[in-house]
Amino acid sequence: MARQFISSGSEFESKIGYSRAVIDGDYVFVSGTTGYDYARMNISSNVVEQAEQCFKNIEDALHQAGSSMDEVVRIRYIYPDKNDFEPCWPVFKKYLDKARPAATLFIAGLLDDAMKMEIEVTARILPTS
Repeated sequence: MARQFISSGSEFESKIGYSRAVIDGDYVFVSGTTGYDYARMNISSNVVEQAEQCFKNIEDALHQAGSSMDEVVRIRYIYPDKNDFEPCWPVFKKYLDKARPAATLFIAGLLDDAMKMEIEVTARILPTS
């Protein structure tokens, strides 16, 4: 399978030179994704709402790639404030309970102070019958 690029329509993709996700072989690699709501062009100040939107954005990219949250094998969380991580656990469980991927948490600054997290995933793409 040739490499395929998936776009969210974010202006940053063309400005910086990256894709929301890349399909390569049997895997889809989803770029670090924030809780930015592209339909409303805003971001909530609430960390749990950002987590929910972040997973919706990831889920959309995975569906475009022919995958799903249930196929996630690797997740990386990046949080500027370690105290914001635990309040998001119920959201993680909602989206990842079946997949139970390998996970890593980084505490690091993000591009915009309004962003309370960035999440990156890798998922399998199952062959179609």
